[in-house]
Amino acid sequence: MATKTENLLSWLRDAHAMEQQAEQMLKAQASRLEHYPQLKTRIEQHIEETRGQRELLEGCLERLGEKPSMLKDIAGKLTAFGQAVGGSVMSDEVIKGAMSGYVFENLEIASYTVLIAAAKATGDKETQRVCETILPQEVAMAEWIKDHLPQLTEAFLTRSEAPDTEAKR
Repeated sequence: MATKTENLLSWLRDAHAMEQQAEQMLKAQASRLEHYPQLKTRIEQHIEETRGQRELLEGCLERLGEKPSMLKDIAGKLTAFGQAVGGSVMSDEVIKGAMSGYVFENLEIASYTVLIAAAKATGDKETQRVCETILPQEVAMAEWIKDHLPQLTEAFLTRSEAPDTEAKR
């Protein structure tokens, strides 16, 4: 059996690993984007937000006398690497990347919603505040992707049909 605080700490370590994974995935995706400048700019902006989120989570863990889980962080980075390699060989990489990004953002939204509830349950107002700061950033990124999927799809389809034009990136 785990206490509320033990669960909160475990979920904080999970969120830290999730942000490590997100940063790696976003950096890999941004580095390959050539023909979709609006998407690249938004991803680069979110990379900075993600770094800040990771640092905030590290602060929560340190304040609670804990450290990030090296094992979870490594697993997250390896997963991100695998996704990046797999995505780079798809002919519709930009579309699959955007769809995956939308799904991942919603996973982050769920994670921070759980963390806020757990922090409330344990009386950890600082962790609650941190997660309430991060959550709107994740919601904004998910909404941005959702709102831009139609135009991104149209741009991809147009490039895909054009002779001598690369569409995947």
